[in-house]
Amino acid sequence: MLSQRSLFFKHLAQTSPFPPALEILRAENCNLYDVTGKKYLDLISGISVSSFGHANETINKAIHHQVDKHLHVMVYGEYIVSPQVELATDLCNLLPPTLQSVYLTNSGTEATEGAMKLAKRFTGRTGFISFRNAYHGSTQGALSICGNESLKNAYRPLLSDHRILDIDVEDQLEFIDENTAAVFIEPVLAEAGIRIPQKEFLEKLRKRCTERNVLLVFDEIQTGMGRTGSLFAFTQINIVPDILLAGKAFGGGMPLGAFISSKEIMSVLSNNPMLGHLTTSGGHAVSCAASLAGLKILTTTSLLQDVNKKEKLFRSQLLHPSFKEIRGKGLLLAIEFDNEMTTQKIITRCFEKGLLTDWFLFAPSCMRIAPPLIISEEEIRTACETIVACADNL
Repeated sequence: MLSQRSLFFKHLAQTSPFPPALEILRAENCNLYDVTGKKYLDLISGISVSSFGHANETINKAIHHQVDKHLHVMVYGEYIVSPQVELATDLCNLLPPTLQSVYLTNSGTEATEGAMKLAKRFTGRTGFISFRNAYHGSTQGALSICGNESLKNAYRPLLSDHRILDIDVEDQLEFIDENTAAVFIEPVLAEAGIRIPQKEFLEKLRKRCTERNVLLVFDEIQTGMGRTGSLFAFTQINIVPDILLAGKAFGGGMPLGAFISSKEIMSVLSNNPMLGHLTTSGGHAVSCAASLAGLKILTTTSLLQDVNKKEKLFRSQLLHPSFKEIRGKGLLLAIEFDNEMTTQKIITRCFEKGLLTDWFLFAPSCMRIAPPLIISEEEIRTACETIVACADNL
């Protein structure tokens, strides 16, 4: 009989020529365990998904409770499914008055697609603007507004009515005009190696969009659910988008995404044509139950308040001559090295020592640090000691 590793390469479509192919037997809290029993401290959370830790007891109980009731019963939006209603209600209670209508999807990239359709339908325009080295997903529409040509050149033609701007370059805001349906931006550009736009730039962007009747979309798929120290990063700058995107950790470890807007804007998807945007499994009952449990954890524990303290501890321990810069917000950090080769060497050494790290799509010279939010101070110190040791004798 073929091994799991052999079957993995034989029957599962591959996304890269050399996947690490780590065979995980189980996961708990901030640790993954392979089939040999080796423990790995997880510093990437499945790319910011497992923010509440692996096998979180509260979330697991919510999942089991919902499984005993029912799974899928009808396409999204047609039946009253309690976990969907409760999740949307609790979420809206934590958001500004203009973000009170939630459309649940299967993933973050589907949230991007839905937001693009919503913007076109509401404004009657077709143009989109995004920013260099931004990542909004890999489906056709989301890929079209991706801010890095290397990822999308092989898939052209994509949507043509699109322009890429540079963050913090105010002169370029003039390209937002009467043909623009929406501007998509991450409050923290993750795959760019954690680049944070200046608040003044975001304020002028908000003003320009308002003046030109353009919808401003904040992509918080990776930064949402506490990753930067607040439920969503936009609340720290007091700039409210017209559409908010959620995903990754939003599902509490289960697949779930959402695009959120006002009742007025969202209403256009329900008529002319009716059923103007559909999803079969978006907002799956079990995913919503997990998400609701995660949201309650964030609002009833000190987990959010501890994020900034943990960031400071990481920064205080990550000291080495080879670290050119440490950028980020909360528990979404990037260590920049001289080049991609150095980054890969350190990532490989960390892996050998039982520490899982990663790089960024559009910043391969940077190492990703995005552990579960529950990571302890002891685990942070251990992780930092390992990274520093692996950076020696390059």
